[in-house]
Amino acid sequence: MINRKRIAATVAGSIAALLLWSGVAGAARIKDIAYFLGDRSNDLIGYGLVVGLKNTGDDTNTPFTVSTLQNLLNNLGVQMNPSVTMLRNVAAVMVTARLPAFVRIGSRIDVQASSVGDATSLAGGTLVMTPLKGPDGVVYAMAQGPLSIGGFSAQGASGSSVEQNQPNVGLISNGATVEKEVPVHYAGLHSLDLVLMNPDFTTAERTAAAITRAIPEAPATAVDAGTIRIQVPSEDQHYTVSLISRVEGLQVTPDQVAKVVINERTGTIVMGENVRIAPCAVAHGSLTVQITETPTVSQPLPFSNGTTQVVPRTGIKVQQKKAHLAVIGGGVTIGQVVAGLNAIGATPLDLINILEAIKASGAMSAKLQII
Repeated sequence: MINRKRIAATVAGSIAALLLWSGVAGAARIKDIAYFLGDRSNDLIGYGLVVGLKNTGDDTNTPFTVSTLQNLLNNLGVQMNPSVTMLRNVAAVMVTARLPAFVRIGSRIDVQASSVGDATSLAGGTLVMTPLKGPDGVVYAMAQGPLSIGGFSAQGASGSSVEQNQPNVGLISNGATVEKEVPVHYAGLHSLDLVLMNPDFTTAERTAAAITRAIPEAPATAVDAGTIRIQVPSEDQHYTVSLISRVEGLQVTPDQVAKVVINERTGTIVMGENVRIAPCAVAHGSLTVQITETPTVSQPLPFSNGTTQVVPRTGIKVQQKKAHLAVIGGGVTIGQVVAGLNAIGATPLDLINILEAIKASGAMSAKLQII
């Protein structure tokens, strides 16, 4: 017979990392689960220099940093002798940014600079003017400004050092000015494509039905699991912003897939509300093997020619915990399924092995995803 108090204590200790998804999926706005085709950001990249470092920049043996600095100074009208070594207050960096949709020329965006040489820290540095290009090679923004570092690095004369976070990466808030726009046009379109962030046939059909019901003059059709096509009325084709705003505010209940997500590194388990386990019997135990080495000293007999020797002595102890057979499954709710798993008295890491075995036996009606 199972001791209820022991089970309660086991549950409190072993299910600290077992996270439960909410039992009832609530409705969400369409703008939170989908986006209109064309409403996307674009990645930008550039190569530049960070100056003003306090002897923490690239070494003089870093060729691309020396070459870049020489080219920069030459472009500014400063002739630099190639034989002159560079002080360690300059570092070469890769600059990345994300250009949002609908930004206009003159808008400011955030940029991130990451060291590509052997600089030890970018703290206190300033990024000099760096063009940021898109995949097509066109310059879309210009970045410049002082870096903000979320970490630090310090080293003593004896060689001991301390470091927090990543001092070789810096952020410049509003550090780039948009010089070229990415055109996105919705006016004049006869239809709009709404894309689900998590494609699902049921959710797509529910979304199309909700739009058609709320805006009958703009009927919607689920093209596939991830796309809903909305017909734009002829009188609204030049005023699609109003239609998009009305669609984004509609409420839809996304369908939840039966899934169990397992993180073996942290022992975290997340179970969806639709997970069901058929009745099955589970016994779980653990085997512990302990090996100890206890060397002893052996002394020779008196007046003999023997010498003192160290004799190894090995002890092996095997312990196997007794495991009771528990019946789990047949649960109507996720709470009943978890209660059955808790009755086994296993730790979260043990539960991972149990869930994998239950899935392999075919008793679990859910997708098992290991991350």
